[in-house]
Amino acid sequence: MRKAAVVLLLALLAGACSPASPPPSFDDARALADAATAATTSGGSAKFGTDVAVGSVRSKGQGQARFGAGGTSQVMTTDFIGEPMELRLVAGKLYAKVPEGSRDEVGAGKPWVVVAQDGTDPFSQVLGGSLAQLAAQNDPAHTLGEIRTAGTIVSAERTDLGGVAAEHYRVDLDLARLGTDLPAGLSADEAGRLGGKFPVELWLDDTHRPLQIVLDLSPILQGGEARITTRYTDWGAPVEIQPPPSGEVG
Repeated sequence: MRKAAVVLLLALLAGACSPASPPPSFDDARALADAATAATTSGGSAKFGTDVAVGSVRSKGQGQARFGAGGTSQVMTTDFIGEPMELRLVAGKLYAKVPEGSRDEVGAGKPWVVVAQDGTDPFSQVLGGSLAQLAAQNDPAHTLGEIRTAGTIVSAERTDLGGVAAEHYRVDLDLARLGTDLPAGLSADEAGRLGGKFPVELWLDDTHRPLQIVLDLSPILQGGEARITTRYTDWGAPVEIQPPPSGEVG
């Protein structure tokens, strides 16, 4: 009995003397966004995977991105329209590979089209806004800019994500403070009508590069699930991102 008591006492003393884990690095949303943006740029490149769940829409995507002071370039495949589609964002221009059965109607028989939110071509008019928003959500700078402008940190902890040490932040974004930089395709009229706040969760690695970002619009849309989850891996790995050959763009 005495031996057991001594062992318990030693264990308690060892626990008392062990150093406490340091607190998360940030308690201010602007400082958090600035540090993560700088880390993203210095990280250079990453692979990513995206899960979208908005109402009855469920889609997945995966790709690779290159980050820099001049903006983000990316290549991804997504099943957003119910079948695989490739998107490329290069030098600020978004390209989509048209499904083969639709190329005569949409791309003058060519496999690629340029997609624009305000484009007048049939493809852009139907999907331009959605695909541009999808590409934007893959770019950490987009969400980090929203956090910088309209975010308030409500909780922070040190944890791990898939076995990787991480800092986990929950940030509330105020729609009224976002101005015209609205998430997930919301229009200014919808934002004014809905109002309120919605959460973004952000996991950073030990150099403040994003590991995962979860955007959750469910609290303000109040019509079911509306969540976009983006995961980042292989920071700094070589990536191959080029625009489609000009002769293949309709």
